[in-house]
Amino acid sequence: MKKVFWLVVLSGLFWVGYYSYGIINAAPNSSDTLQMEKNTAMVNTSQTEKALEGTEIGDTAPDFELVSTNEEKVKLSDYRGKKVMLNFWATWCPPCREEIPAMQNFYEEKEIVILAVNLTQTEAKKQDVVDFMEMHRVTFPVLLDEASEVSNKYRIQPIPTTYMIDSQGKIRFKAYGAMTYEQMVSEFEKMK
Repeated sequence: MKKVFWLVVLSGLFWVGYYSYGIINAAPNSSDTLQMEKNTAMVNTSQTEKALEGTEIGDTAPDFELVSTNEEKVKLSDYRGKKVMLNFWATWCPPCREEIPAMQNFYEEKEIVILAVNLTQTEAKKQDVVDFMEMHRVTFPVLLDEASEVSNKYRIQPIPTTYMIDSQGKIRFKAYGAMTYEQMVSEFEKMK
């Protein structure tokens, strides 16, 4: 019985010593600690910036660059400092077609930036977009999302989908379905 007792005591002391040795040797020295803090700060900063970007109200709208029907490159971040209406649509979509005249009036009367992102990959042909714009006398920029990169980034499901983005690049309003002129004005006036 005494042998078992001493075996348990020695075994316990061994594990306590082993555990203590591991903790002491694992403790970083001050220069390691400083480097870890710097690395952690860098990771936290980049993760915070990423976390703030998203497609929900209050998030920073994800940046993108597309080519317009006029062959011009348009980047969302180029409009920082201005209020932007970002609309996802297609020519074959009845609610989208219904919304276009209200958007054109809104664009002309309120001097807002409208970026209408066409889901070009869903169109029969790209020329349909140009023909539609001419027929409806659309003068705001229509951007061609030919590879669906932007619509995927914004997780667009129903169309039309509209985002109102304030001058700081934050999403302040999000709508599924056609908006009326009055709704556009109301949401626009709420933004900074």
